[in-house]
Amino acid sequence: MNVSCECQNVVFKTPLAKPLALYICHCNECKRQSSSAFGASAIFPRFPLPCPEFLAVYTRPTASGHTVNCYFCKTCGTRLIHSTPGKSVVSVKGGCIEGLDWKMAKHIWVKRAMVPIPEGAEVVKEEPDFDPYICRTTDLLENGKMDAGAA
Repeated sequence: MNVSCECQNVVFKTPLAKPLALYICHCNECKRQSSSAFGASAIFPRFPLPCPEFLAVYTRPTASGHTVNCYFCKTCGTRLIHSTPGKSVVSVKGGCIEGLDWKMAKHIWVKRAMVPIPEGAEVVKEEPDFDPYICRTTDLLENGKMDAGAA
């Protein structure tokens, strides 16, 4: 999948043809960083940072007590990637990705939602369990479906 910031200084492809998961997040942090009612995050196996010369990082604590590194374009300020130290997955901001299948999205932190959740959507009241995606990344590596350098 193709990913780019607004000014096109940061352009890259995701390590998989589709994300392991897609979240529409209604937490306060995502609302602030997106300047909207929610944020969109596509979960992928960890990969080397693209275009590091064009990226800056903002590090902040999460509601669950972890630390997250938020990478954004130094030129236009577009938030692109979030990573948590020690985790084998990263979050690529959904609005920067071409061709996402939004039907697969799960709404999380819905207890803080400012907009109605679509009827029939899968929801999680707070933070989801990332363990299934960490296991999926391990399976992809072991079966040769992903480059070990990406993890």
